[in-house]
Amino acid sequence: MSIEEICAEARHFTREERGELFAVLIDDLGRSGYDVSDEEVAQRVKETEEGIVQDISHDELIAGLKFLPKS
Repeated sequence: MSIEEICAEARHFTREERGELFAVLIDDLGRSGYDVSDEEVAQRVKETEEGIVQDISHDELIAGLKFLPKS
């Protein structure tokens, strides 16, 4: 069955059924290889606010990632 056929069938579903389908598909993708807890985010924000670590811009982050080995 093609994606187009699946979408055509899903359009016959109720809003709730489409939501359930969407949730199942997203869940099947799995979690990201990089997961950060709310506690870790809060700790990092605190460290930045206290000057323990220095924040960098998105451009600086991307530039630094270019030097990492490809996996």
